[in-house]
Amino acid sequence: MGVAADLGYRIPTPNPVQRGLQGLASTRPGAWVFSQTLRHLDDVVGRVSGGRTSAPEVLAGLPVLELTTTGRKTGVHRTSPLIGVPYGDSLALLGTNFGQPPTPAWVLNLEADPRGTVRHHSARVDVVARPATDEEHAAVLDASARVYGGYLRYQQRISDAAGGGRRLRIFLLEPA
Repeated sequence: MGVAADLGYRIPTPNPVQRGLQGLASTRPGAWVFSQTLRHLDDVVGRVSGGRTSAPEVLAGLPVLELTTTGRKTGVHRTSPLIGVPYGDSLALLGTNFGQPPTPAWVLNLEADPRGTVRHHSARVDVVARPATDEEHAAVLDASARVYGGYLRYQQRISDAAGGGRRLRIFLLEPA
């Protein structure tokens, strides 16, 4: 069994409204709005549902997993809600940051210490994250389009950013 199966993680087929919200979220202004508000929306949905669902799951049909890493500077555990991309028996995480220029903190934390924990609903798995090889990077990016089309737009925006952009970091999760 792999991480995806251990978590019971699967990608549902979004309904038309959810597909529309995914399209909005993949635009530059939509991604910015969601980057600023999603955590707050997610807190409300989590409280109302008793932790059984998340805002991206309800609004966009995207299942969320929570990745807990160790802060590279503080040593404090940090939890980030992310969308996993199934890849073989594993899950891949893409450091897109909603297509914004900065590298997400969770990426830098995994680069400093690859150990973490992922949780999806009530399932929890200790993992070790490893950077994707060049071949895996291309395959995961291709697979990500079937999960959420915005990933390809985010990739384009971060690589085209002023000052040369940044390379999208992708990690594969393996059981610890």
